Amino acid sequence: MSNATPRTVGIVGLGYVGLPLAGAFEAAGHHVIGFDIDPSKPEKLAQANSYLPHLGQHLFDRLASSSRFLATGDEADLGKCDAILVCVPTPVDDERQPNLDYVQDTFEMIRRVHAPGCLVVLESTTWPGTTREICLPLLSAGGRTLGEDFLLAFAPEREDPGRDAPLQSVPRLVGGLDQASREQAVALYSQVCEEVVPVSSAEVAEAAKLLENTYRAVNIALVNEYKLILDRMGIDIHEVVDAASTKPFGFSRFDPGPGLGGHCIPVDPWYFAWAANRVGHPSRFVELAGEINAQMPRHVVNSVASVLAQDARDLDGATVLVLGVAYKKNVGDVRETPAAPIVEDLRGRGAKVQYHDPLVPEFPKMRRFDLGLHSVPLTEQVVQDADVVLIVTDHDSIDFDLVADAAQRVVDTRNALSEARVQGIYRRA
Repeated sequence: MSNATPRTVGIVGLGYVGLPLAGAFEAAGHHVIGFDIDPSKPEKLAQANSYLPHLGQHLFDRLASSSRFLATGDEADLGKCDAILVCVPTPVDDERQPNLDYVQDTFEMIRRVHAPGCLVVLESTTWPGTTREICLPLLSAGGRTLGEDFLLAFAPEREDPGRDAPLQSVPRLVGGLDQASREQAVALYSQVCEEVVPVSSAEVAEAAKLLENTYRAVNIALVNEYKLILDRMGIDIHEVVDAASTKPFGFSRFDPGPGLGGHCIPVDPWYFAWAANRVGHPSRFVELAGEINAQMPRHVVNSVASVLAQDARDLDGATVLVLGVAYKKNVGDVRETPAAPIVEDLRGRGAKVQYHDPLVPEFPKMRRFDLGLHSVPLTEQVVQDADVVLIVTDHDSIDFDLVADAAQRVVDTRNALSEARVQGIYRRA
């Protein structure tokens, strides 16, 4: 890493992406100003109150006590920054169209307050051309000029919540809108990343990030469809994947599951599909993968109904205990979690639903779901009273031995258990 003179770095968005980034720059000796429109985040950071448990309490303690870190909701504070890094959500709407409202609002704010010559970097995943076509005009309004009044680059985040590898060890792509922007962005990220990979344009970096996440979504769709077909053949998909994974070349492992989750993988392929349609070449392959993954929650609910039907029971009136509602194991993140449509569908078919998730004590209100549920303790009685225990997320902290011993019926979407371990009826879904 470079040892350049410390500078003041602004981070817009103090969530899963922005907060680790703020911590990395602070640890490297920079002054960091973290901005968020949610007033609770600066308040919690000032008091070392963790709101992202997977990052560890030590990060919150360090930032709260650091003279180099300021968490704020006052946009004027960003005027003190030499560089501003934008880490805001880029969701899709109900029609799976890109929604860049957060990006646009942020760049309008930055235009109002940024210091002369400030380097502005977009990290949020988006369609190729966003930095040049959307962000540049917003910063240029009022006669301001790229290269004189500001610099602009795209450096996509590669955060993986719950993964042990630190941000610093993950290579960072950087594409600038001009040579000076790229050079300054490379120099900045070299302070916190062991490897920085400059590319020829912001568009290349934008497209590369979409390819990374679309690759994962498409391969998950492949193994999910494989699972649906092998189920009908009576073949265990998990044993098949284990067997195929012994090949040391030409195969990358992907496991089936109850559906995609998180902010990136369920969303980003639709940004690419939208961009493909924009240039007159629909991406049929990507869109088909999205449809396959989207049907998995319904398949899970049908599996629950099927297990009950083995004992001539109906889903209507049955008690279902859902284990894990986060979108992936060992994090408390419920963004785009497949647990939400699964619970809604179960309820819509008359089931009484409880859940246990040690990392999600309360199911938060979401854009499309307001389930109003709280995590229940995982006790022998709770497990025994459930007509079906449905494993959606296999956190390491869940007592699966208790489930195996006490459950009447288990539907397992994560291969967390096996038929040999479960005393009652067991089915993979």
